[in-house]
Amino acid sequence: MVREFEDEAGVVWVVGVKIRPGLDFKGRYVFTARPAGTGEEAEVHLDDVRWNSERTAARTLQTMSLVELRRRLGWARGRALPSAETPS
Repeated sequence: MVREFEDEAGVVWVVGVKIRPGLDFKGRYVFTARPAGTGEEAEVHLDDVRWNSERTAARTLQTMSLVELRRRLGWARGRALPSAETPS
């Protein structure tokens, strides 16, 4: 499940979810974002935005406002390691 949106600078981002490995199934799906046209190496994630199922995550991302998507992207980019950041 993915959704695209533009940030304040006009860069198109692709947001989605990734499954965390391990035996802890609660909150297993996390928020991810990457600039459109890039691969996983440019991906940032927000570990404290989690869902228990892919279905719930997909529904949330589809109904999330542009303001909320931009806010969460900002948090994820702010927490990313410098090598994972993508210039806008």
